[in-house]
Amino acid sequence: GWTVIDTYEDRAISGASTDRPGFQAMMANIGHGKFDVVLAESLDRIGRRVADVAGIHDDLSFNKIALHTVSTGEVTALLAGILGSVGQQYLLDLREKTRRGLLGRILDGKSGGGLAYGYRIRADHIGEREIVDTEAIVVRRIFKDYANGISPRKIAKALNEEAIPGPGGRNWGDTTIRGQVDRGTGILNNDLYIGRLVWNRCSYVKNPRTGKRLARPNPPEQWEIVDIPELRIIDDELWQQVKERQQNVRIEMSRDDSGNALNRVHRRKYLFSGLLKCGICGAGYTITGKDRYGCAAHRSK
Repeated sequence: GWTVIDTYEDRAISGASTDRPGFQAMMANIGHGKFDVVLAESLDRIGRRVADVAGIHDDLSFNKIALHTVSTGEVTALLAGILGSVGQQYLLDLREKTRRGLLGRILDGKSGGGLAYGYRIRADHIGEREIVDTEAIVVRRIFKDYANGISPRKIAKALNEEAIPGPGGRNWGDTTIRGQVDRGTGILNNDLYIGRLVWNRCSYVKNPRTGKRLARPNPPEQWEIVDIPELRIIDDELWQQVKERQQNVRIEMSRDDSGNALNRVHRRKYLFSGLLKCGICGAGYTITGKDRYGCAAHRSK
């Protein structure tokens, strides 16, 4: 006998975060008298954290809006606490089971998710990788160029000028090549290129306030390392040359004569920061000089 006023949905988005377009649209309307009942399939579609569910229930109650689910009927404060705890515990259990399953694949030398440039999944063996010869040539070139003193930005520009597709068919960028040493990201830091699979370098956790996933480097004793010699693309000598140059670059940065290397990382925000777009490629504009903006993609790619 209820009249459906509106439907809010977040298809294929986890209820672990309240940062969902449909959910936020619903919450934006609770103070305007648009509806007096919220009906959900189950409470975990409203939220999967105890704190979120309790806060949502309080907001709805304050605005004299009842919360119902198909399975439980009206959700009382007691039910909100119990079902919110169940939903949160389910996520924790699921995360641990998923991690255990991935660990088993890693120890077998199989892919645990993601596919590095230079490899593809074998059609006849699910989860097993093989080297893509054309991409392996590009990987060796990147390592040799960097070891010979060419910067990642110049390497990326050269590859783009030659129309060599990057990972996923995208253009090359300097960050794609240099990545982050501590996290093992980027072409130059991928241990798989020397036939060594390193897993669990980072832990990924969600910020409870923003719902955004953050990466936290794990100590080396928590890493899982498996040797897969058949996937080697780079020899140890070239790998070591690259590591030495990376270390030298770090030392040079720390000895910067101007004394403001760290300050350059934390760039100031200006009136047009984040607002200007390139009219040719659509990339963002950034400060490229003392008194000018420029296309960030043109500079890095």
